Amino acid sequence: MTQPHVKLQIPGPVEVSPETFAAMCQPMIGHRGSGFQALYADIQPKLQQVLHTRQPVFLSTSSAWGVMEAAIRNLVAKKVLCCCCGAFSDKWFDVAQRCGKAAEALKVEWGQPILPEQVEQRLKTGEFDAITVVHNETSTGLMNPLAEIAAVVRRFPEVSFIVDTVSSMTAVKVEPDALGIDVMLAGVQKAWALPPGLTVFTVSERALQKAATIPGRGYYFDFLEFKANHDKNMTPSTPSIPHIYGLQFKLNQMLAEGMDNRYARHQRMAQMVRDWARRNGFELFPRAGYESVTLTCVKNNRQIDVAKFQKLLKERHNILIDGGYGAIKGKSFRIAHMGDETPATIADLLPRLDDCLQRL
Repeated sequence: MTQPHVKLQIPGPVEVSPETFAAMCQPMIGHRGSGFQALYADIQPKLQQVLHTRQPVFLSTSSAWGVMEAAIRNLVAKKVLCCCCGAFSDKWFDVAQRCGKAAEALKVEWGQPILPEQVEQRLKTGEFDAITVVHNETSTGLMNPLAEIAAVVRRFPEVSFIVDTVSSMTAVKVEPDALGIDVMLAGVQKAWALPPGLTVFTVSERALQKAATIPGRGYYFDFLEFKANHDKNMTPSTPSIPHIYGLQFKLNQMLAEGMDNRYARHQRMAQMVRDWARRNGFELFPRAGYESVTLTCVKNNRQIDVAKFQKLLKERHNILIDGGYGAIKGKSFRIAHMGDETPATIADLLPRLDDCLQRL
């Protein structure tokens, strides 16, 4: 049975367009045949163009957490420094420990950024051979200063640089080759505006060489298996072919828009929502100057009933926003503005938010 349409303004999954769903509904093909190889070969240069890389771009039929764990298993031999500033970066530290790796958390208060001098202080001890950073911490709406952190990490060539760009990839310009990123990953249910179930990730040649020296990589997420199959325009195991058709459609769409135009659109939408929050007497949860471009985490300094606000939006306007994540549930709420959203759709959203705010 088809469910009533509730428009998603949550940080993921985001709204998926009918055109995208239609693109995914191509006739099924075999994943070991020439049809799939042609599809893979077609999207590879487009992926490299969109992600500003010459590295191979791999496709994993999994959530982003699969590749986040894979990066730990493939690249940590000595000890990993996990930069923790919210729920998802905190969890990466837990994942590293569950993988049996020596790990240390560089922890800051939720809403505060990871600063390059903090990273340098820990890396210069020589204890670490890998570091994990979440670029855009979705739980708090905070964007870490990736370029500045990267400049520090590049001074430690023995350290693998692993970056989660789950909620920033394609909405914010990130150049993994120039920054020295060894693994950059994202699930497609955020700014890609596809249904969840596929992860796009880059792996540097340096990282592939290191992975070859690491035992216990497993099979499903072994980077060397991804590379060997990539060289034949294939994936190591059966992929979600409809997702890859959808990815092809989104890549063509992005390139037609132009990536600089896409980045500017996301910046404009972010500013519209931030301005709405401040106009209504709210503060933003992250430290000033480190706000996310793809979602706004609004601090509930007005002490509104967030659950009621959510309910009103859903009942009156068929819109779903997020009521805060984990430790800051109810103390904040999150509004997404990424993917296929436009300044026009955000302009349509804001008076609906006002309507429900006035009814609390």
